[in-house]
Parts: sequence; structure tokens; C-alpha cells
Amino acid sequence: MADGDVPDRMQAAALDEFGGPEVITPRILPVPQIADDEILIKVWSAGVGVWDALEREGMLVPEGASFPIVPGTDGAGTVVAAGGQVTNVAVGDLVYVYDSTRPKGGFYAEYAATKAQYAAKLPAGVPVEHAGAMPTDALTALTGLDVLGLPAGAWLLIFGASGGQGHLAVQLAKRQDLKVIAVASGADGVALVTRLGADVALDGHGDIAQVLAQIREVAPDGVDGLLAMAGGETVDRLSETLRDGGVLAYANGVQPVPSERPGMTVQAYDGQTGPEQLQRLNQLIEAGPFQVHVAEKFPLGRAAEAHRRLQTSYPGKLLLTVR
Repeated sequence: MADGDVPDRMQAAALDEFGGPEVITPRILPVPQIADDEILIKVWSAGVGVWDALEREGMLVPEGASFPIVPGTDGAGTVVAAGGQVTNVAVGDLVYVYDSTRPKGGFYAEYAATKAQYAAKLPAGVPVEHAGAMPTDALTALTGLDVLGLPAGAWLLIFGASGGQGHLAVQLAKRQDLKVIAVASGADGVALVTRLGADVALDGHGDIAQVLAQIREVAPDGVDGLLAMAGGETVDRLSETLRDGGVLAYANGVQPVPSERPGMTVQAYDGQTGPEQLQRLNQLIEAGPFQVHVAEKFPLGRAAEAHRRLQTSYPGKLLLTVR
């Protein structure tokens, strides 16, 4: 079923070859057709992430995709058509999506097709204008917390806490009654994670010995888990604060891979999505105020500029505004 107002063609940002940000150009393309298990979304906003840059460079290309390729793993908008097998959402619903498959193109477009199992109704409290920046990072953060499996009251150390995944992980961890030590990037990052409820907020750009001393002061027996959103010497030093038997979890793609040492476990993971994960995420989001911090917005026609911005430092996420 459809709302009857879907055009045949749409504006999109697409690439005809792999390369740098300059290969993403404005295009007019056919609106994708949907199968019985798919929905068509009129896109309001789309997230811009490092995985999009990897797709642009030819490393994370969805199976079955062909040029022109429309990037964009996550987005949010209104369902305007639904296949006959779809039961979880309906035409007119506001939804968000994390879909890494996307053989028919991604969310850098006015319309996007996705399997309905990767979509969820937008929870209360998250504006659709910002929701497109949330799905991939929120579901990846939730997977990381599941890998750690910490009980309520445990101490969680988050490195990269003011980034796209990190600032959402802070909020999801607090909803699971964890005590959060957030190591953020600079004064702006510290201010952000403090506002989002971190029990302790530290500047990762500061003196590492002082940072370690502050962590040991609040968690003298060691932190129970470490969620690493970035690699490098700093996270390897932070792992010294893990208690014996503690776990460091990091998403695949973090480079360099965090080092392992005796008395700790290092566990890699991929973000998981599907009906169960989406339902759990919505329940956690709706437990209290939830913020998707957008550092900068770009119109669809400036997608290449957004990819250049990816190469710099900023708190939160970058967003393409489509509607």
C-alpha cells in the first residue's frame, strides 16, 4: 500500500566511482521499488558516519549494489509505502532505520527502500529532524553494552564518550543503572557528557596520569568494563584501571585494535539490529529524556562537504537534512 503521492524520480547524493568526498555528487534518480517485505521511506534526515566514508572508498559496499550508489546506512522519515507482508509499521508512521544491506540504495536521498525488519517507530522524545543520526550508533552502543553484560551498579568506563556512539552509550548505560566514567574529547566533550548524566566526566586530552588517578579515586577496586570507541595509546593506558577479570569491548573497525594483557579480556563486536534490538532500544530511550547531539547539519546537496567534515573532530554526530 502507498500514500499515492510518491513521484517516479528523486533527488539524491550518489557516486559513480569510488574515491574521496568529491565523488559524491547531486543526482536525479528513480525512486526505488519495494518488495513485499520492504517499506519505502520519505527521508527527513540521514546520519553521516565513518562507515559511509568506507562505502564511498569501496570497502563497505552492500552486496548487490551497483553504480550509481546512494550511500547512507541510517536515516529517519515517514513510511509512504509498505509491502504486503509488512506488519510492524504502516504508511504514515515516523520511523528510524539501521540497514547495512541496502542493495537498492541508502538514505542520502529523498526516498529510501529498506526491509521492514530494520525499521522501528520513532520513540517519544526524539525529534525526527535528528533521529536519522541515531540508529547505527545507538544500536552499536547497545550491542557493546550487551557484550559487557554489566550488572546494575557496576562501574563502566567509556572512552570516546563525546563521539557519535559514545554520547548515546552514556545515556543507554545510565538507563541500565550503571555508574559511568566518561572520557571525552576536550572541554566541549566533557560538558556534553556531563549534561547527559555521566557520573564522572574526564578530558581524554589531559594528562593521562592524572586521568588514571581520578578513575582510581572513584573506582579503587577497578572499573568493571571498558567500552572503547577508539583505539590507541590512551585506551591501552585506560585499560590499566580494569579490575581483574574485567572486559574491554570495542566495535569492529576501531583502529588500532586495543591491546590485551593478563587479567583482562578484549572483545570485538558488530552492531546488531532487528526487531528485538529495536524494541529494547526504544524501551530504553523512552525511559527518560534522550538527546541525539548533532554537531553540524548539511543539506543533501552538500553531502561531499559532510564527508570532508568527517575527517575532523567534533562532538556527537553529523547529519544530512533531506526534507
